[in-house]
Amino acid sequence: MLNDAVLDRGSSSLFEALAPQPADALLALIGAFRNDPRTGKIDVGVGVYRDLEGRTPVMRAVKEAERRLLEEQESKGYLGPEGDAGFFEALKPIIFGATDHADRLTGLQTPGGTGALRLAAELIARLNPQARILLGEPTWPNHHPILKAAGLELAPYEHFDVPSQRLNFAQALETFNQAKRGDVALLHGCCHNPVGADFDAAQWQALAVVMRDRGILPLIDLAYQGLGRGLDEDAQGVRIVLDVVGEGLLAYSCDKNFGLYRERVGALYALSRTADTAAIVQSNLLSLARANWSMPPDHGAAVVRVILTDPALTEDWKAELTEMRERIRSVRDLLAAADPALAPLKGQQGMFSTLPLTPQQVARLREERGIYMPPSGRINIAGLTPDAVPAFVDALASLR
Repeated sequence: MLNDAVLDRGSSSLFEALAPQPADALLALIGAFRNDPRTGKIDVGVGVYRDLEGRTPVMRAVKEAERRLLEEQESKGYLGPEGDAGFFEALKPIIFGATDHADRLTGLQTPGGTGALRLAAELIARLNPQARILLGEPTWPNHHPILKAAGLELAPYEHFDVPSQRLNFAQALETFNQAKRGDVALLHGCCHNPVGADFDAAQWQALAVVMRDRGILPLIDLAYQGLGRGLDEDAQGVRIVLDVVGEGLLAYSCDKNFGLYRERVGALYALSRTADTAAIVQSNLLSLARANWSMPPDHGAAVVRVILTDPALTEDWKAELTEMRERIRSVRDLLAAADPALAPLKGQQGMFSTLPLTPQQVARLREERGIYMPPSGRINIAGLTPDAVPAFVDALASLR
């Protein structure tokens, strides 16, 4: 019970010093869509995979892994700040392929890819508080607050021109060539969120050489592996950059490619030049993790470990991931075939693209056609079923 003497000191609250913060626009969009009574409404705003029935299913391999854990798991005791070591090791060949980084590659399990990015940001702030983060725009909106919360300076450049639907590789190359030693380049490993425009192998190679020569540390956000061109194909840029530069950070998410959104399953990998340096990096990661979340959540990581250490479950997971990828690709093909203005979407990858729409046009689509997306014009391709494509394309054409 509060002391009455404390309450009598004044009616004002100590919390009044806080300023109100804007509500999350995407969460508000979810509520508005849910409350819209119209039939035929379309949600291309929420960034989760959906099947042909509009569901976000639990994958078959995940269900089986959970069944095994229910029957076989003997303890819910702490695993330590590094999390599930078997999960961390089982992901390595999926991400890095046959490349053997041996004892130069360290890291730990994190609460989702977001936790991995925040941990990476705090590590960067600790090793070089003056580091600038070279950040291609547009980018995932949460990149900004995560990096700024760690006290890091952002140095944005244009990754993609939305009106022309063109990747601006020249701008990226110029920005990297002007960077200072110790700067950090945040790169989307594949299936760029929110524009779907990825570098090709030659562009990854060129950027990697500049990063190596200029002393730029790569921080790669790999959140959609397997949902673009394939597991190995989607990791191509990661492998090129780390092989050429020789060191870097990689934030990984299993939320999308294992469908474990609410379980928050991620990892942060750190590649160092020597084993001695790797040990120092690992000690810093563990101390930062301990101060942030102490121990990561276990269930989702255990599910991934069970899947990736059982050949039959691994193959079933890969097969279902292929089904998801092909469904996304089929919608892109339908959109491109339906309207020449949407042709660029065919060459983009993953769940997201950003259409050249104004906030006013986005509002019209919502009010007149029941189509929901963020004001930026970013759409979730997987939010569309083949049956919904004609109505979606017609609504876009009505804006011209």
